[in-house]
Amino acid sequence: MNPKGDLIARLAALGLGTPTFDAEGTGPAHERTFRVTVRAGGRELGHGEGRSKRDAERAAAEDALERLEGGDAEEVEQEDTAAPQGRWPIYAAVLEGALETALELADDDATLDDVRRDAARLYRDLLADLGHGPGEQD
Repeated sequence: MNPKGDLIARLAALGLGTPTFDAEGTGPAHERTFRVTVRAGGRELGHGEGRSKRDAERAAAEDALERLEGGDAEEVEQEDTAAPQGRWPIYAAVLEGALETALELADDDATLDDVRRDAARLYRDLLADLGHGPGEQD
């Protein structure tokens, strides 16, 4: 299980770009605790805590995925009018291909967010053409 990778793929499918993980460490060096907030699309998606930064990021990604699956996805999608409604299935190989294609087709002055947005659009269009739209995961 790779919660960070799954979250990145889910957010790309929603057209929300890459998440950012903001970490804060507290306590003495021998008993350090990290708290992480994950954000994307202009809002907080989840929080996590752990004895290492990596564990806290994993927990934050898991929290964000749970929130997205639990209904918060609709709120996130509504903030971006280009995002489709409903839950789109995630096929890693197809998403990777969409990202590579979007990068190849991008203009020289395109930003990373432009490429991500184009990749998400390619991914959604391809899945829709194949009959795998929101909620139709096989």
